[in-house]
Amino acid sequence: MEEQQPLAPTTTEQQDITTAGQRRINLIWEFTQAAIAIFVTLALIYTAVEKIEAPEIRNAFFLIVGFYFSRTNHAAIGGIGWKPQFPYGGR
Repeated sequence: MEEQQPLAPTTTEQQDITTAGQRRINLIWEFTQAAIAIFVTLALIYTAVEKIEAPEIRNAFFLIVGFYFSRTNHAAIGGIGWKPQFPYGGR
């Protein structure tokens, strides 16, 4: 069985650098969102256990969770430069 050769790249070095930067920013943003969501959730649980009336924390919890789950285009590519065009497939 002969060894399979790798395919030639289909992107430029600059496109690869841009994509890597976008991935890094996306990871930072996702970790930030997760940290905020966890913090607000723990604060909500704490206020419930301690029977503390905290409508701001309750409102923040539902606002953050609502926005997080209402995002519909997780695959969107941000930033500048060329972006691949995908046909719209509906929800």
